[in-house]
Amino acid sequence: MSEKKKKGYRDTLNLPKTSFSMKANLTQREPQQHKAWKKQKIYDTILAAREDAPTYTLHDGPPYANGDIHMGHVINKVLKDIVVKYKTMAGFKVPYIPGWDCHGLPIEVKVMQELGEKIREMPKLEIRKRCKKYASKFVKVQTKQFKSLGIFGDFDNPYLTLKPQYEQGILEIFAELIGNGLVYKQLKPIHWSVGCETALADAELEYKDIPSLSVYVNFPVTDETRKKLADLNLVTDDDATASFMIWTTTPWTLTANLAVAVNPKLDYVSMTYTKEGRKFSSIIAAERVEAVAQAAGLEQGDYTISDPVKGCEFEGLRYEHPFVETNPTDKDAYFAICADYVTTEDGTGVVHIAPGHGVEDYVAAQNYGLAVYSPVMDNGRYDNTVPAFIKGKSVLKVDPIVADHLSEKDLLVAAKEITHSYPHCWRSKTPVIFRATEQWFVSVDNQVPKAGKSLRNLALEQIGDVQWVPQWGEKRIRGMLESRPDWCISRQRAWGLPIPAFLNSDGDTLMTKESCLRVAEHIGKKGSDSWFIDSPKEILGEDFELPEGFTWDDLHKEENIFDVWFESGCSWHSVMRKRGYDVPVDLYLEGSDQHRGWFQLSLLPALGAIQQAPFKTVLTHGFTVDEKGMKQSKSLGNYVSALEEIQKYGADILRLWVSSVNYQEDMRCSDELIGRLSDAYRKIRNTLRYLLGNVKDYDRSMAVPYEKMLPVDKWAMQQLQKLISKVRLAYEDFAFHRVFGLVYNFCTVQMSSIYMDVLKDRLYCDKPDSISRRSAQTVMVEILEAMIKLISPVLVHTGEEAWAAFEQKSETDLPTVHAATLPDVNESINWQAEEARWDKIMTLRDDVLRVLEGLRQEQAIASNQEASVTITIDDEELYSTIEELGVDTFTSLCIVSEVKLEKGDKLDISAAKSDHPKCERCWNYLPSVGHDTDQPDLCIRCAEVVNHA
Repeated sequence: MSEKKKKGYRDTLNLPKTSFSMKANLTQREPQQHKAWKKQKIYDTILAAREDAPTYTLHDGPPYANGDIHMGHVINKVLKDIVVKYKTMAGFKVPYIPGWDCHGLPIEVKVMQELGEKIREMPKLEIRKRCKKYASKFVKVQTKQFKSLGIFGDFDNPYLTLKPQYEQGILEIFAELIGNGLVYKQLKPIHWSVGCETALADAELEYKDIPSLSVYVNFPVTDETRKKLADLNLVTDDDATASFMIWTTTPWTLTANLAVAVNPKLDYVSMTYTKEGRKFSSIIAAERVEAVAQAAGLEQGDYTISDPVKGCEFEGLRYEHPFVETNPTDKDAYFAICADYVTTEDGTGVVHIAPGHGVEDYVAAQNYGLAVYSPVMDNGRYDNTVPAFIKGKSVLKVDPIVADHLSEKDLLVAAKEITHSYPHCWRSKTPVIFRATEQWFVSVDNQVPKAGKSLRNLALEQIGDVQWVPQWGEKRIRGMLESRPDWCISRQRAWGLPIPAFLNSDGDTLMTKESCLRVAEHIGKKGSDSWFIDSPKEILGEDFELPEGFTWDDLHKEENIFDVWFESGCSWHSVMRKRGYDVPVDLYLEGSDQHRGWFQLSLLPALGAIQQAPFKTVLTHGFTVDEKGMKQSKSLGNYVSALEEIQKYGADILRLWVSSVNYQEDMRCSDELIGRLSDAYRKIRNTLRYLLGNVKDYDRSMAVPYEKMLPVDKWAMQQLQKLISKVRLAYEDFAFHRVFGLVYNFCTVQMSSIYMDVLKDRLYCDKPDSISRRSAQTVMVEILEAMIKLISPVLVHTGEEAWAAFEQKSETDLPTVHAATLPDVNESINWQAEEARWDKIMTLRDDVLRVLEGLRQEQAIASNQEASVTITIDDEELYSTIEELGVDTFTSLCIVSEVKLEKGDKLDISAAKSDHPKCERCWNYLPSVGHDTDQPDLCIRCAEVVNHA
């Protein structure tokens, strides 16, 4: 046959045609799409298309405006965007107002690093100006970077915590908390960052294992106490120094010791021994004798033990401080107190009490009128009230010095390093200390008047009404709420919203609901810088009636600022309520660390102000780790740059990766793992391209009703309904990795391995307008429309590109696929009822394909089309199923030239190369080849097509 004739047959085939290219070129194509979206104002356009639809609100948690985006941002923002786009296509109006945390230490620290020592000479307003400039810069930077991920939102009008209107909202909520009696000021120990010189909230702590010096120390008792101990038969040796023995892992706090605590119900003994030539009788818990002896290096014969007495016998007994000669407070000190929290799990059963440096110490001390003494300055160094040998020294470095001093006085029983988990400042990465300072607190145990219960109990009650995804989130936040202390909301920094407290020269505080609302109104107009510029009279207004004891001439402003978490925790009001959206909102979605952070610290202000949780559903995701499960960091060299990945692969690949991982766990992330998703992306893209290319000559007026479709086409329609059903359910359950798996498997298995392969013969070779071809095209158009819509919340750019190339779409007047509606399951197609039948057919097909694979490996055939297959079936039901389907249909399903069906005693499948000649147009081996005299090298089907072309 001539080459000309071969080319002629090619021209008679119905070959695919589409503008949708095989090569994605995402890194070039996506920026072009962004320009088009910007021109059409895509976010406003989509909202307008849903103007009358019910609203679904996802409230964005604000990232810090202090650097380029990273993979954590990618995961968080892409997950949110998938929800927004899915819910939009599900028929909701879904506003998305992006926000940024613009105040706080993360930004101030960056500015400090840029300015260096110069910042110490700068006035507060100049520092605030620099911080605002820095934050505003990175709002713009991150906006551009988030948009590059294909995220839609109100980026022209985001919420920024530095905006006066937002700040006003914070103060409005604060005023409600004041009015409800939930705000107080008190001198008490709080977590203090020495590195950043400010108070910290629980959400600003991270825990690391570090070595600490633990010491056993004798506190010698007074002569009067010694007599009492002798009366109790605890001290019988006149040469022994009677002591209370304490154990601590913070020797630096010993200088602030004001008492020792015992458990009134525990048994205590006197342990008599000689240490460094000096004899002691030390009071310890009976259960701790062996542990203390071991720590002190004492053998069993080196010590004697008295009979036990109950701890309550020691209450009020006095001792002498081991190295402080004069009580630095004006209150009684240095005596034993009773505290039920003292245990025998470790230590000596006698606890050293420093009320200024421990929460439990503080609480216990309150019952005995002890002072709250904290001789540590903001920079973590001792003040002038301590003994000379440690004066001015850093408390973080002084432990060995204290231990040496105790050793010189023969009061150090034992000292050794232990490794334990210790809180660190999340910003400076330095260990934190407990330090008593005067701070503002929100009480979690005061009663909320309108609720008739405490803020803590109200929170524990209402979290049960919230949907937590995953469910363990409720248990996690419940445990945190049960044990959390009052919320320290004041900070000693420059960059933030000032706490609206006024003071007179007597130290009295003016901060009422009414005064706070006046400040809110003023700052709403002029911004928070005005607090540092305007006078109290200008801020409150001349008509404000000052309470008794306050005058305009003697009114000063406090300069503490709010904890940045309190600022972001009021976003449900400053953003959602003030823009007209209902609270609670439908969804909060953040990392799992926000159970301690934004989730909890949004819940508490909302409950305190309006007695209502701010959210209906809370979804949490894990964090990125490397392939070995290690936390990613630049220093370890396992850090994945989000911007580099976008530039290398394109945003849709990153979005596909996010959808493919189970975000409820920590996610392994590397360039290689992200790169692997390129193959999955190509499979999805090529599926779309195949479908688009084969419907070019079709329009919906040519549709074949389901009842008249070919059997394989009916199967494909059934598989489509199954896909739609399961994908929509996965979206509803926020199970995006299931969305990815379902779509990917549909493309690789149902489409590529079966349907599209089976279709090629009739799509390419049948008459263009034949029922067989139109039946397939009807199905392909339905699959195309459904698939494009189902993938678009994830593959935002590819979905838009495919939608533009899809000429047969049913929603023709839409400016974007993202304003389209998701496909619904066609309830008239009962895919469940047909599934068992098709499973049998496909199982038999798989058996046939395995036999053919063997022939190909033996090189008996080059392709399945060359094969003739004989199937002997012993199963009557299976035989009937194949007969009902049609042997010709099953032949095409296996893509072979011939299938012979026989009954027998057992299932048997054999295959050989067909004896029939090959059709030079369709390449099938058929007995009809040569029957048409005009086209002797074609089968009857192909001859008819060519003759009537």
